[in-house]
Amino acid sequence: MKILLFISLLSLLWWNGKAQKLITMETTTISSVQADSAAIAQTLETIYFPGIYSGDINSLRTIYHPGTLLFGDVKGQPYAKTLDIYLDGVKNRQSPRDSGKPFKGEVQKISVVNSIAVAEVRVKMYDFDYQEFLSFHKIDGKWLIVNKMISDISK
Repeated sequence: MKILLFISLLSLLWWNGKAQKLITMETTTISSVQADSAAIAQTLETIYFPGIYSGDINSLRTIYHPGTLLFGDVKGQPYAKTLDIYLDGVKNRQSPRDSGKPFKGEVQKISVVNSIAVAEVRVKMYDFDYQEFLSFHKIDGKWLIVNKMISDISK
């Protein structure tokens, strides 16, 4: 009797393990990845780039998680800021729009895995040419930037 009970228990564990894997596999369909990539691209094109260009911190705040950290290098110098410090700098600088200098934001690549994603973008503004990696997390159905890494690649 104990052997029969043990075999039944093992078969239930095996069956549950397969069902768990099937559920995980279904979360990343090609169509959901495409839809998520399109949603992130739209966020970048309609909020991120225009917000940086005009210095609109209110719209920028809507696409950042409050705990976002920003790291990188600018003109060879280390760059590390909290979101509040970064947005304060955006608020108190002359916007690229007001500077009259060229501005261009370009999405280069978006990679999505379940509820996380990374967007590789290029931003040319002032005398800088930034290569950026923006980490996103889908929270309550909305893609938010949770980390920003930048490097000034201008020569």
